[in-house]
Amino acid sequence: MPPLTPTRLAAAAAFILATLALPALAQSPPPAAPPATQGGWVNGLSLFGKLKYPPDFAHFDYVNPEAPKGGTVRLATFGSFDSLNPVIPRGVPAAGLTLVFETLTTPALDEVSSEYGLLAEAVRPAPDLSSVSYRLRPEARWNDGTPVTPADVVWSFNALKKNSPFFAYYYRNVVKAEATGPREVTFTFDQKGNRELPQIVGQMLVLPQHWWEGTGKDGKKRDIAQTTLEPPLGSGPYEIASVQPGQSVTYRRVKDYWGKNLAVTKGTNNFDVIRYDYYRDPSVAFEAFKAGQYDFRVENAAKNWATGYDFPARQQGKVVLATFPIRNAGIMQAFAFNIRREKFADRRVRQAFDLAMDFEAMNRTLFYGQYQRIESYFQNTELASRGLPQGRELQILDTVKDKVPPEVFTTPYTEPKGGSPEAVRANLRKAIGLLKAAGWAVGADGVLRDKAGQPFTAEFLLDDPNFERVVLFYKQALVRLGIQVKVREVDEAQYQDRLRNFDYDIIVASWPESLSPGNEQREFWGSAAADRKGSRNYVGIKNPAVDALIDDVIFAKSREDLVAATHALDRVLLWNDYVVPQWSTDKERYAYWNRFSHPATLPEYSLGFPTVWWWDAKKAAATGNTQ
Repeated sequence: MPPLTPTRLAAAAAFILATLALPALAQSPPPAAPPATQGGWVNGLSLFGKLKYPPDFAHFDYVNPEAPKGGTVRLATFGSFDSLNPVIPRGVPAAGLTLVFETLTTPALDEVSSEYGLLAEAVRPAPDLSSVSYRLRPEARWNDGTPVTPADVVWSFNALKKNSPFFAYYYRNVVKAEATGPREVTFTFDQKGNRELPQIVGQMLVLPQHWWEGTGKDGKKRDIAQTTLEPPLGSGPYEIASVQPGQSVTYRRVKDYWGKNLAVTKGTNNFDVIRYDYYRDPSVAFEAFKAGQYDFRVENAAKNWATGYDFPARQQGKVVLATFPIRNAGIMQAFAFNIRREKFADRRVRQAFDLAMDFEAMNRTLFYGQYQRIESYFQNTELASRGLPQGRELQILDTVKDKVPPEVFTTPYTEPKGGSPEAVRANLRKAIGLLKAAGWAVGADGVLRDKAGQPFTAEFLLDDPNFERVVLFYKQALVRLGIQVKVREVDEAQYQDRLRNFDYDIIVASWPESLSPGNEQREFWGSAAADRKGSRNYVGIKNPAVDALIDDVIFAKSREDLVAATHALDRVLLWNDYVVPQWSTDKERYAYWNRFSHPATLPEYSLGFPTVWWWDAKKAAATGNTQ
């Protein structure tokens, strides 16, 4: 089954988290900071460990610097869009806007924590990390030929913080941005030692001040605080060629793109045209792929992967199926409770819901045995807690011992096992006992009620029809507990509104985790985010122990401390039973029409599509795969 829909991930907070590519951690103990150039300036930043690429590197190792330019790639996304303004939280921004806008730095896809200069040629963090300065490239230009200036960077920072609650929260520790030289901008922080802040500001979208403060073709002054469908000016390798509101957006490669010869861009941005088409139904989108209406598809549905690709184009070799190992991230995907609502505030109630889900039967019946149960917020990474806490992790947990469930110290966390009638009955008996202890009892009518006689109702709010069959499977067990279950599917706009306002009982939520957990953990689980509309603290967690452990993660001074603090945070989140974990796989499954090529060795931590792939005219002709 799929995780959260692409449209949802493209909206509001998720848009920037996906756009800015949460930094990832090195997997070895941290040596000294990256080597400095003259005056303390460096060509990039690494959270832990040394930079792989020196200041004079020619191109990233995973690209083909001679890759041909040309061709079209057509991509699918879901839902709709109503804005080409990526700043404000209102509306849904169009897919692919990061092709237009650029950042001060860009990540290397074969490293896990490194960023290299894009708009900036060099960066200089303060020794105590209380500030960071970026020096812009002299050749950096907007696509109208105007130079990118420190004033643009400062204006962008202020506009983001002023007009978006998410950005205001995300950059809350950045006190100010100011021009400190002809090509230099400095960000000052309100704390020292936060290793991510220099990189976070380097990942900020930089917007053209002169364009946003100018007038549009309609003669009206533009307003960064409003939605717009006017194609915006950017500095990136693509510009918007055409827009069909809510249906499609087409980008064309900028022929005289200012940065085409940079080491960080060589061998990338190879397609002349990139088009996103919107679909409202996943089944319709799959049929469109089989009919050749778009070119590349990440397959999240187990049923489709097992049975759906037996069609002529696949049999004739026109469609390729492949997998790619997921090395750079973990994920918690789950049924998430809204504990702001009193009926879910008691941990024992949430444990009962967890006991009721028979994953083994679900995996066998619905998923063709393709998944494994999630048992960590950092699943499939070294950051996942295991066994009992020891050593440094135990020391960290001892600082919050009076604020966490006692099982944190005594019992390894495991999900309940089902799969057989005996196991299911045992789990449901435990669940009934927990509900009774929490003040709920099943009456003669089979309905679970509180002491006042009010029935226990639970509404699952969905925007993806593929999840309906999963919830209906789960519903059978919940009904046996006496819970009155409703499944409500709404359109994307209504879903987003209810999500922003925390207007739900239970949702399907997904929190992708990089190998570099840090400041984003406050957005996911921190008390300050619990009541802030639009935050990703969907559960509503207000837990001082969690807040303290998040700070331990953010201010870790070594890889060893970071891993230990993350283990501790993971363990405390798990034992509070804030969610009913779902399932995951350690491979990305994808399919594409056989008219593209890619470097012989793809980057270790990303499939790199479409960034480092290219149109292969010979392959397209040989397989009859013309568009």
